[in-house]
Parts: sequence; C-alpha cells; structure tokens
Amino acid sequence: MKINAIFIWVTLLWACTGCGAVSASDSGQTPVRHVVVIPVAGEVGPAMAAFIERTLDQGAEQYDNALYVLEMDTFGGRVDSAFQIVETLLNKPRGKTIAYVKKKAISAGALIALACNELTMKHSTTIGDCAPIIFSNEGPKMLGEKFQSPLRAKFRTLAKRNGYPETLAESMVSSDMTVFRIEMDDGRILYIDSVEYEDFSEKEREQIRSKKTVVGKGKLLTMDDQEALEFGFSKMSVESVEEMLEKKNITNYQMIRFEESWSEQLVRLITKIAPILMLLGFAGLYIEMQTPGFGVPGIVGITCLALVFLSQYMVGLANHTEFLIITIGIMLLGIEMFVIPGFGVIGIAGIALMAAGMILSLQDFVLPKVPWERKLFEKNIMTVLGSLFSAFVVIIFFFRYAFPKISQVIHGPYLSADLASSRIDSDNSVNISVGDSGVVIKPLRPSGSVKIGDEVFDMISEGEYIDKGASVVITEIRANRIVVTRSSANDL
Repeated sequence: MKINAIFIWVTLLWACTGCGAVSASDSGQTPVRHVVVIPVAGEVGPAMAAFIERTLDQGAEQYDNALYVLEMDTFGGRVDSAFQIVETLLNKPRGKTIAYVKKKAISAGALIALACNELTMKHSTTIGDCAPIIFSNEGPKMLGEKFQSPLRAKFRTLAKRNGYPETLAESMVSSDMTVFRIEMDDGRILYIDSVEYEDFSEKEREQIRSKKTVVGKGKLLTMDDQEALEFGFSKMSVESVEEMLEKKNITNYQMIRFEESWSEQLVRLITKIAPILMLLGFAGLYIEMQTPGFGVPGIVGITCLALVFLSQYMVGLANHTEFLIITIGIMLLGIEMFVIPGFGVIGIAGIALMAAGMILSLQDFVLPKVPWERKLFEKNIMTVLGSLFSAFVVIIFFFRYAFPKISQVIHGPYLSADLASSRIDSDNSVNISVGDSGVVIKPLRPSGSVKIGDEVFDMISEGEYIDKGASVVITEIRANRIVVTRSSANDL
C-alpha cells in the first residue's frame, strides 16, 4: 500500500511539472529581449573604440537579436577613433543599435550617435557641433574646407541611411552654411541651404508657404532634445532607458550593462599620461648609458616605454612592426652602452628608431592619407620629440642637482675625505720626486707611461720621443704633469 501511494504521488507530481513546462512561444508570451547598454562616456579615443568593439562582439556571441543601447555622454575627441567606431557600428552584422543621449553627444559624439539605427534623447540634453578644430596658442581654431568636406560626406551618408535631414546633418560640421526650413503648399517640409534656395525656380518659390532660418551663417547646428525631435533626428524624449523601452512596447526584457574592465581603464589612463611616460623612458635610458653597469634608471626607462607601447597594442594601434622597430632601437642602444665606448652613430640610430617606433605606435597608419591623419601625425611627432627634449632637460637637472645629492639619501660606503685642501704644486707627488729614475714601458710621444719601482705613472717628455725600455729621470713635477728626460745611462 505504501509503495502504491508513493507511486501515485510521484506520477501526479510529474504530471503537474510537465504541464507547467510550457515555452514562451507555446504559451503566446513574448520571448525575453536582451538589452545591452554600452556607456559612451568621456573622451573619444582609441581606448573607447576598442571597448565598444569588444562589447559589441561579446554581445553578439552571447545574445541573439539583442538591442544595443549606446548611452552617450561625451564632448567628442579624436576623429580617427570616431570613424573607427562608426565603421564598427555599420559593418559588423548584429542587432539593432539605439543612441540614447544621457547628457550630451557633442562633436565626435554626434557622429557616433547618428551612426546608430535610432536616436533618442533625455530631456534637456544636446547633440551637434561637429566642426573639426585644432588648439593653438590663440585657442581653438576651426579647420578649413579640406577637413570639413570628408566629415560632411560622412554625416550626409549617415543621414541618408537613417532618414535624417541631410542638410541639417551637414550643418553640424560647417559654419558657413545657412539652412532654411521651408514648408510647401502640398505640406512637405524641406531643409535646404542658401545655395539650394537660390537654385529654386520661380514656380517652386511660388509654392512656398513659409520660410524660416534654422541655422544662421557662422553658426553650427546644436540641438536640444525638443529641436532634435522637431527636426526629425530623435524618435522620442524620455527620462531613462526603461521609459524608452516601455514606449517601444518592449516589456519582457533583460538589461545587461557593460562596463570598462580594469585593464581598459588602465589603458585609458596610460594613453593620457603617455607623454610623461615617454619622457621618463627616454631619460632613464640615457642616464643608464652614462652610468656604469645596468640599474634602476634602465629598468625605469624600459618599463615606461613598454607601458606606452602595450597600451597602444591593446587598443589596436601598435603591432609587431612597431615592436620590431623599438626592439632594434633598444638593441642598438645596448651595443652603444656595453660594446662601443662613448656615444656616436649607433646610439643616435637607436634613439631615432625608438622615436619612430613610438610615433607609429600612437596611430593606425604609417603615412597620413586624409587631412585629420596629417594633423594627428604632426601631433604624434611633436609629442615624441617634445618628450625627447623634456628628457634632455631632466637629464641636465639630474646630473647637475640630483646626482650629487644621492649620497645624502643612499647610505655608503663613500670616501669621507676630499681634495679641497690638497696641493700638487710641489716637487714631491705620490712617493716620487724630482731626480727619481725609471724605465719607459709605453713610448713617450711625448706622453706615455714610466715604471718607477713597482708603480706605473703617466709622464711626459720634454718634446722628444723616447722609446720603450729607455731609462728616464724626473726633471719636474708641476700640477698634474710629471716631466722626464733621458737618463745619462742611455749614453753608455
């Protein structure tokens, strides 16, 4: 009886469990949608480009048909990195992307936002102002048409792709455009610049119901959330990603937020302080060349340069070519330090190769092809050369002020006596005196070496050449000079 009762209970439990195990598709429920949130915050640079590519690849591997939300809060940054992010968003097949402007998407940030499939904004946020600029002694300066043209083309391409007003998108880049909002009699809303308006025929102008200047000459388009909504860029203004999903009728979802790993944060930090690390690296290697053996300066120098290179390698800018160039440079410096005395062509070639390798590791091209690459190339050259010059200044300071103070910090043993009160203007010096005789062991022409007793001294003859093995006599001891002449014994 007990066995039968247990069997009945197990059967009932299995039946209940089986009835409850119905899939979402069988029950008519919407399957869970994965929403991947990627923060796009801070300066746009190689580290951000590598982070976004990693998160998109990781999301594609883990989730099918995910929704990717790029949470924007950036003033922009490097154009080449922004283009790299745009290409990542456009070329790799994956789920839908939405740019959610949490605070701001300015300059390169606007370019990234428009590359997504959709744009949504939080209330009172801004987007736009993507003119290429350079910082000079007079402050930020807008670059000319050569730089603006390819940027406008990219904005125009993204606008076509997502159905944004092309002329308004271009006006984020160029300040010499005047853009009008024109409402036609048939209800169409057109955004055209002054050049297009001049090309209107009389018949087309008669069909204009209203005309309004949206972007004046000398200004760049920068929109708040309401203007972006009115101009057809933004789909909605919301207070959070959750509200955006609710308005899109996405209720059954799982939100996954990606954050930068500690290594990516470290790479971002190293990228910011790269000039300082290169300064310390070059200075450390030079100090090591000027001191005997191999010690702390050399270790510090190699470590600093290695940190800069590895950080660029992790973000995809440096590769094996740059590593080989820098390695050859270090090897040449090693030959100069340990094999060839002094400092000459080999050492200069080593430093030049290391500098070239560091310049190439800061960029993803060898020679510039587009305008912003030329500016970046010039900036990288100035960064590396500036680090070398600053290292030279540090070296002078080190040997002039710091090196003599080392004995006060690092305990000896050191010599306690000095030569402050010594005098060598006498006829006696280090166990020798005028009249002592010796044998030449290194020819005097006119300087050479003479052995007196068991000691060898550097001496100089009175203008004549004296061969090895000849006997000489000390005739004068003056300052650091010991003068000798042939001994009369040589005449016997």
